[in-house]
Formats: sequence, C-alpha cells, structure tokens
Amino acid sequence: MMYKFFVVAGLFYFLAACAGYNPEDDYDLVSPARMNEVQLVDSRYPEAQVQRGKYLAGLLACGTCHTAGALAGDPDPARYYGGSDIGIAYTSPFGGKRPGILYPANITSDPDTGIGKWTDDEIVRVIRTGVDKHGRNKVSVMPWQGYTKIVDEDALALVAFLRSLKIVDHKVPANVVPGQKHIAPYVHFGVYQSRD
Repeated sequence: MMYKFFVVAGLFYFLAACAGYNPEDDYDLVSPARMNEVQLVDSRYPEAQVQRGKYLAGLLACGTCHTAGALAGDPDPARYYGGSDIGIAYTSPFGGKRPGILYPANITSDPDTGIGKWTDDEIVRVIRTGVDKHGRNKVSVMPWQGYTKIVDEDALALVAFLRSLKIVDHKVPANVVPGQKHIAPYVHFGVYQSRD
C-alpha cells in the first residue's frame, strides 16, 4: 500500500510538472513558530512536576497547535495554549475544495472556554485516547496515537503544567465538517494517501 502511494504521488507530481502545474503553488510556506517563555502562575502542583510537564509539552509541541498564531508562524505570547483561530484541515489539499477543519482547543484552565472544568483523569484520557470530556473521539490531527503508552507520571506532569498556565479566556471557532464553508482561516497538515 505504501509503495503504491509513493508511485501514485510521484506520478502525479511528474505529470503535474510536465503540464507546468505544481499544486503546491497554491500554498504559502510558513516558517515553524518558536514558542518563547510560557507564563506560569502559582500552582498547587510540585514545581518539579510542573517543569517536567513543561518540558514534555515543549517536546510534544503542544503549543504549536494550541496557541493563537502559531500555525502561521507568529504565536501570540498573551494566548499561549489558549486555542487557535487558525484551523487544521484534515483532508488532502489536492482533494475537495472544502475539507473538514479542526480548531485546536483552549487547553488552559479557563472554566468556560478551556479545560477548567475537566478532571485530571479526563485530561489524561484525551491525551492517551483522543476521547474528550464529552466522550467524543478527536480526529487524528491531534497525534494522541503516539501518546497511548505515556506513563502515569508523565501524563500527570502534563496535567500539572496545563493547570499551571496563565488562564486564557478564548473561545476558538467551531469545527467545520467536510463540505461546509469555513469562516476562519486554516492550514493543511497531516498524512495523505491515494483514494485507490
């Protein structure tokens, strides 16, 4: 299957190049965002646990999606981890004109727009399984599949870090199902394969 994907993708690019068309011409290259120092507030969690969570969140690049402006290469320091106004398309940029779009959530402890009303166990569950507080599965844009075996100590360190972030009151745009018209900007991101 993977071999077929590369052959089809290679043939597509070869034919497109012969025709003088490069599908990537319709997209702008954006430099990766750098996350500077994140503001933490006093926490009920041990400092070492919070710092371990901060390290893991940086390693896993959580802020790249969950911070306003970061997906466009310009993160807003006042809204670190407060959710994104730029969505992530979860279909091929070469496919339909209207992909499904997810807007990364506010993962600060704001009770109305973030995870402030979530339990620690609910946060660990979404990290490990992609299942949110309401029992909904997250589309694989959030790479939870890579976190399924995260040990309790590290999962709880992430929770401690998230709970120690400065609270950001920010409601992200509603997700868009495939075929609906979007009203907020988005980027294409992910792994694509042929429909054959």
